[in-house]
Amino acid sequence: MMLKILLGLAVGVAVFLIVVALQPSQFRVARRAVIPAPPAVVFGHVGDLQKWQAWSPWAKLDPNSKISFDGPSDRVGSSFAWSGNDKVGEGRMTILESRPNELVRFRLDFEKPFKGTNEAAFALRPEGAGTAVEWSMTGTKNFIFKAVGLFMNCDKMLGGQFEEGLANLQAACAAPK
Repeated sequence: MMLKILLGLAVGVAVFLIVVALQPSQFRVARRAVIPAPPAVVFGHVGDLQKWQAWSPWAKLDPNSKISFDGPSDRVGSSFAWSGNDKVGEGRMTILESRPNELVRFRLDFEKPFKGTNEAAFALRPEGAGTAVEWSMTGTKNFIFKAVGLFMNCDKMLGGQFEEGLANLQAACAAPK
């Protein structure tokens, strides 16, 4: 009887490991919104790291997080580092590419709660009297994140934060200067 239980457990673990290993190695989360402001105004908020605290969905999660900036806040190579509570963790965001009024691409290096490196981008294009904004994040999933993905919908969780951030960005773009 004990042998059957152990054999069943071994088969169950093997099936789980195979299912996890077969999960996609890459992920992409993206949300889109049309903001009633010209691309130059939207770009001014997403392309300048020092303006992020005004609209970032994570800024409210730990208003006491420590932040620092390296380089001019709106140039390729400039970075923003943060260290906060368990909800925001610790890491650094660096501008990799910046095309005024069109695109800002970042490298995200997370230290806590988990180490990892991803890329994020804001793609902007005129739409009607406003700007269509797509906020995306891409990266590689290691075995642990593949396993977690079986039980947690990361697109829904992170996508919800992107949706909140886009709504905050819209409010920041509408605020008087």
